Amino acid sequence: MAESLFSLQGKVAIITGASRGIGMAIADAYADAGAKVVLSSRKQDALDEAASTIKARGGEAVGLAAHNGDKAALTALVDFAIQHYGGVDILVNNAATNPHFGQMLDAEDSLWQKTIEVNIMGNVWLTQAVVPHMRARGGGKIVNVASVNGIRPGTMQGIYSMTKAAVISLTQTLAMELAGDNIHVNAIAPGLVRTKFAKVLWDNPMVLDPIVGRTPLKRIGEPEDIAGIALYLASSASNYTTGQVFIVDGGLTIPML
Repeated sequence: MAESLFSLQGKVAIITGASRGIGMAIADAYADAGAKVVLSSRKQDALDEAASTIKARGGEAVGLAAHNGDKAALTALVDFAIQHYGGVDILVNNAATNPHFGQMLDAEDSLWQKTIEVNIMGNVWLTQAVVPHMRARGGGKIVNVASVNGIRPGTMQGIYSMTKAAVISLTQTLAMELAGDNIHVNAIAPGLVRTKFAKVLWDNPMVLDPIVGRTPLKRIGEPEDIAGIALYLASSASNYTTGQVFIVDGGLTIPML
């Protein structure tokens, strides 16, 4: 019973930002649970390598490069998934960018625009493209990867934090609007995770040490730490769960005196 609750056998999942880090860990977990996974990121060679790794373990995977700030590319990604596997049941909006590390008001307009397009509009565009196909299949699961910075802003990461707060709001609104279509929409809010994306933070002891010191589990996360909740949210185990934000941060955001 427990295994069937978390089975993704026969399901098709699109995962963005999937060539490494959290996206790759989620893709691995989904493939192990029986899903056919469509991987997306900016570079085709990295996607081909990631797909080959999954296939070598007996999973089904294919990759297509698509920039998360390019609406046409994201629409083509959905078309590719349908042509390749016949439909889409699960969407993981994981791709993100954070080009500005500094005071929010010092950022050039181009950095604001890029962050908003990739972190917010990319999720909107991809969701717009998959929802009609999910409706046709009787439902679906959408998992948005937000951040604890969307709950309380990260130092020198104001624009990124603002967009992740928007992802949380987007998740809750879509959960209300799509519930009648049997489409569940939830978000994951990871804390600091050891990925290339976050290396500027965890590779700096002046940043890392205070974070670890405030974290009850006394470590930062690994990509695999996010995969379990992502599997739950994609599976039938979460069929009465929608519009929720799941914080996975080792206890960092627990209110403490």
